[in-house]
Amino acid sequence: MATAPTRKLIRGLLWLLAAIVLAVALYVLAAWIGSSIPRNAKWREPKDGGVLIGVETNGVHTALVLPITSPEKDWRADFPLADLRRPDRPYTHVSISWGEREVFLDTPTWRDLSPRTVFNVLTRGGDALSHISYYVRPVASDDLRPFRLSANEYARLVSTIETSLRTVRPPRHYPGYGQSDVFYDAPGLYTVIKTCNQWTSNRLADAGIRTGWWTPIAGGVMKWLPPTLDEGVFSRSPQPARVAVQSR
Repeated sequence: MATAPTRKLIRGLLWLLAAIVLAVALYVLAAWIGSSIPRNAKWREPKDGGVLIGVETNGVHTALVLPITSPEKDWRADFPLADLRRPDRPYTHVSISWGEREVFLDTPTWRDLSPRTVFNVLTRGGDALSHISYYVRPVASDDLRPFRLSANEYARLVSTIETSLRTVRPPRHYPGYGQSDVFYDAPGLYTVIKTCNQWTSNRLADAGIRTGWWTPIAGGVMKWLPPTLDEGVFSRSPQPARVAVQSR
């Protein structure tokens, strides 16, 4: 039979567990409500012309997928191919995202996520990195949803990405997960309010694109972007960028 102190400890642990479950449930509910309130509600995708971009997700994290080169921007100037382990491939697109430093560098899979990292993010936030991946003609899917922007909207998107990732000094880079991706120092503090997915939707909103107000969860971003039935849409645009190993 449990002693009084033991029963008290068990009750305390049960209350703590209940509080954690309630907090998570309220967070998810708030995220669903916040992501359902539109920004730029009147935005409509151009039927033709402009620039084809996309948003990708792994179910937890989202990223912007953009053509490497366009009249508005050559992303190799900011993210040199020389920083990759495999700079010599005929890359056509670049994936750009923002996230928490320890999660990016020390958590290649969710099994590697440490309680310390979770505690730090929940209590004080974490330093940020950008994650840059280069692709060769990515294929549209439910996890990579393409859509078209006008030239003006894309120019605004380029500007807000540049501003959000601008650092005081040249950013240090770190090896990625594979041969075609890399991490860079980035400004900002990652928190449960300002997440990687909120960064994605903020960039879209700054460009005038319809998205949710608060989208801390990946689904809150993706639900505004219907999947395409044409899986080859990315393979036709743009032409491959001329590959050149660049230095800073």
